Amino acid sequence: GVLGSGDFARSLAIRLVCSGFKVVVGSRNPKRKASLFPAAAEVTFQAEAVKKADVVFVAIFREHYSTLCDLADVLAGKILVDVSNNTEINHHKESNAEYLASLFPACTVVKGFNVVSAWTLQSGARDGNKQVLICSNNQEAKRTVAEIAQVMGFTPVDMGCMSSACEIENIPLRLLPAWKIPTFLALGLFLCFFTYNLIRQVIHPYIREKKNKLYKIPIEVVNTTLPCVSYVMLSLVYLPGVLAACSQLYYGTKYRRFPDWLDQWLQHRKQIGLLSFFCAALHAVYSLCLPMRRSHRYLLIETAIKQAVEKKMTIWVEEEVWRMEIYISVGIIALGLLSLLAITSLPSIANSLNWREFSFIQ
Repeated sequence: GVLGSGDFARSLAIRLVCSGFKVVVGSRNPKRKASLFPAAAEVTFQAEAVKKADVVFVAIFREHYSTLCDLADVLAGKILVDVSNNTEINHHKESNAEYLASLFPACTVVKGFNVVSAWTLQSGARDGNKQVLICSNNQEAKRTVAEIAQVMGFTPVDMGCMSSACEIENIPLRLLPAWKIPTFLALGLFLCFFTYNLIRQVIHPYIREKKNKLYKIPIEVVNTTLPCVSYVMLSLVYLPGVLAACSQLYYGTKYRRFPDWLDQWLQHRKQIGLLSFFCAALHAVYSLCLPMRRSHRYLLIETAIKQAVEKKMTIWVEEEVWRMEIYISVGIIALGLLSLLAITSLPSIANSLNWREFSFIQ
C-alpha cells in the first residue's frame, strides 16, 4: 500500500509494480489521481487501500500525519514505512518516524527509502547500485522491508533501532560533509600560492621595471598556482600515513588511538587526493590554452620582428628544445599516474580491487 499521490508516491508505485508487487494507492481524490499511476496499481480511498495492504508506505509530509488518525483502527497491526524527509537538519526534536510511531502505537513503524530519490526509484538498479537505509525497533518488520527493497533492486542496510531515524533523515540534507575540510584546505593553499605568484610575476616587475603585466593574472598566475596546490595536496595524502606509522613505532603498538587531528586527517585523504587531481587536470587545460592567448601571439610577432631586424636566420636552441620536450613528456606521464590514483579512489572502482591490487597501484 502507498498513502500519498505526489511524485515520490507515484515513482514508488511504479517501481513496486515493475518488481512484481500488487500495489494499492490510497488518495483523498482517487478519481483525479488515478491517471498519474500505472494501470496495474489500484487507486482508491485511503481507508480502502489500508484494508487491502499489510505493508503501507506513508508518502506524505509530516504535517499531514495527523490526517491519518481517523485510520488508526484500520492501520492497527500494519507495518508503516516512513519515507519522509525534513527541510532542515534536526528541524524537530524527534524524527518523523518516531513522531509517526507515537501517533500510531498499534502499528510497527520502519524508517526507510528516504535517501532514495524519485528518479532512482523509477530507474531502479539500472541507475547503479543504491543503498536503502532501514531502521526500526522490530526486527521482523525490518526484515520484511529489506526483502521488498532487495526485490526492487536496491541494497538494504540495517541501521539499527528507531533512534537512528534522525540520523537517516539528516543524510539527504547534508551537502558534501566529507569535503568541507579538504575544500577549505585547497582554497587556503590556492590563495597563498596565488598571492606569492602575483607578487613575483606581476607586482615585483611593475615596481622594479615599471612593466605592466596585469594581463598575466587570469591565465599565467593561475596556471603557476595550480600545480603548486596539486603537489602540496598530494603530499598531504601520504604524509599522515607516515606520521601514523611513526606514532605506532613510538608507542610500540598499533592499537593505540591516534590523536583527533591525525584521525581526521587520515579520514580525509581520499578527498584531498581527488582535489589534487582536480588541480592537476585544470593545470593541464590551462597549459594547453597558453598558446591561444592574444598576448602570446603578440610576443611571437615581436620576436619574429626582432629576428628579422637582427637578420638572424634561426633562433633554435637545442638545449631549450630538449628541456621543454622532456618537461611536457614527464608532465603527461605524471598526470596519467595521478589519474590512475584518482580513478582507483572512487568507491565503485576501489570495491572491485583487493588489498594487494590497491597497494600495488598506490
